Amino acid sequence: MEYRDLGTTSLKVSAICLGTMTFGRQNSEADAHAQLDYALTQGVNFIDTAEMYPVPRRTDSYGRTEAFLGSWLKGRKDRHQIILATKVSGPGVGPIRPDPVRLDRRNIMAAIDASLARLNTDYIDLYQLHWPDRRTNYFGRLGFERIADDPATVPIEETLGVLADLVTAGKARHIGISNETPWGLSQYQKLSADKGWPRLQSIQNPYNLLNRTFEIGLAEMALRDKVSLLAYSPMAMGLLSGKYHGGAGAENGRLTIFSEMTRYAGELGRSVAGQYVTLARSHGLDPAQMALAYVLSRPFITSAIIGATSMTQLKADIAAKDVILDAVVIKEIEAIHQQHPNPCP
Repeated sequence: MEYRDLGTTSLKVSAICLGTMTFGRQNSEADAHAQLDYALTQGVNFIDTAEMYPVPRRTDSYGRTEAFLGSWLKGRKDRHQIILATKVSGPGVGPIRPDPVRLDRRNIMAAIDASLARLNTDYIDLYQLHWPDRRTNYFGRLGFERIADDPATVPIEETLGVLADLVTAGKARHIGISNETPWGLSQYQKLSADKGWPRLQSIQNPYNLLNRTFEIGLAEMALRDKVSLLAYSPMAMGLLSGKYHGGAGAENGRLTIFSEMTRYAGELGRSVAGQYVTLARSHGLDPAQMALAYVLSRPFITSAIIGATSMTQLKADIAAKDVILDAVVIKEIEAIHQQHPNPCP
């Protein structure tokens, strides 16, 4: 396993990060523990979760993923060797705390205390904002209209100040953001410098063969400012695995069983994904491993967050760390991208 720097910290995180959003809905507690155990044997030291998981989010299952992780962590002697990341939810998540749910002091303090309790730990290695408090482009929204902020929008300065207090208190070692824009990242970094507060060490945004929008504005910032991209959906919710294109397992895929998962379910996305799957198979490559290997080869990537509902999937995904794509494959990938850039933003 390759280990890469997390931002400017001393932490070295595995290039493969185990994502957990299926724990508690598609995976039982026993399944979750088995996945965690196996991942550690393969050198994975980085685990990502969120207070709102599992996904799709439901009030009756809210926090269950963290609880499964907590039961696994309980009594372990190697907590210091595990780099644990979780996230606080932004507005619109539903009735998880007394309204309004915002990225303000009351909500963030309540969220991290609840996460710490569920996780059976007294600190979070990387505490992240799951999505912005303000109205902006995330979760696949394209185009831009000047939208008036909700009067209740929490200023970035207030949010960052609370995160700084968490670091001072030792509840969080480092902080990051998710589903953010170049403007948002720049505002956080400027405030950190001006106020002498902890800097953002990571940004968790989608990045895969069907969605390379991160390259447009954020990749340069990630490299120059040493803000680690933790790439989620590196296989576009399984669309790039091949199982929706003449492969087995589509009937149990997330895009099949959860109708609300529409981001990668469109006709164009499926068509272009099919081209990448065909390309992989023509070179004797597993489509999922090709998709992951491409993500891991990008210079602005620190870690790719994988998720699996079976041990077979997990083993194949982790094995992608050893796949090196040759120049011919890369050239053919770029040719498809030129014809169909970002069909699933």
